Amino acid sequence: MEDWNELRLVLAVARAGSLTSAAGLLGIDHSTVFRRLNAFEQRLAVRLFERLPGGVYQLTSAGQRTAAAAERMEDEALALARDIAGADGRLSGRLRVTSSETLAYSRLTKHLAEFRTVHPGIVVELAIENRVLSLSRREADVALRPIRPKEGDLWGRKLAGVAWTFFAAQAYLDAHGSPIAGPAALGTHSLVGWEETAGGIMAADWLDRNVSPDSFVYRTNSLVNQSVAARAGIGLALLPCYLGDNEPGLVRALAEPIEELAGELWIVTHQDLKGTARVRAFFDVVGEGLARERDLFEGRAG
Repeated sequence: MEDWNELRLVLAVARAGSLTSAAGLLGIDHSTVFRRLNAFEQRLAVRLFERLPGGVYQLTSAGQRTAAAAERMEDEALALARDIAGADGRLSGRLRVTSSETLAYSRLTKHLAEFRTVHPGIVVELAIENRVLSLSRREADVALRPIRPKEGDLWGRKLAGVAWTFFAAQAYLDAHGSPIAGPAALGTHSLVGWEETAGGIMAADWLDRNVSPDSFVYRTNSLVNQSVAARAGIGLALLPCYLGDNEPGLVRALAEPIEELAGELWIVTHQDLKGTARVRAFFDVVGEGLARERDLFEGRAG
């Protein structure tokens, strides 16, 4: 138990459920994980995982105790790292930021360019992720999230509300008469939407409740590609106003935002990192820059 790396290995396999996925988390190859895990179990003279069909690794009771201890050690190590980083007054070094593809494509990148001009010593690493990265585990230093954070150890603020409505190419609307009067008229139009497996996404769930599956003529898991498809004239797409109103070739197919889909944009960091100079600088430049575009985010700039 003297080697922390072996405990990290057990924790990675426990979280991933397979050697292949654990190898990806650790940045090593599958065979190395296999060899090290077997050697660790032999040294302990105990089986930490049951090997199940399909390459699934399931914790044994001994494995559960080991993984729990490893997680406590990880929490302490991360807390120490955050504590040290929180006192870092340098405006240089790496800053890892996470954002959705849609925000990065439409609004964020120009503010990152301004941030780089003001703080050339800070290297920004932008992680485009649909999943929520853990700020506690330092998967990112700053997150731009479309929902109010629920974790009690995060610190940040709301930048704007986020409005949604339907957009289309002007040529599509001209060919089909006019903009739609309301959601009830969607059944007479061709729609661009999410993949059928896209559960848990507010816009996708709303479409599932309000539109017949037969109305969809094009599906994709990318909102950016949905906007491209609508611009190409494939059909109507349900988009955030900050994307649709600012996209050349798109016009509103439904004039008013849909109240049920009103969302929020938050900028957050871990409370231990709020004193870090790089984080404060990002909040000041990028956070304030996005907040100044509140009318666009809230659907009043179209």
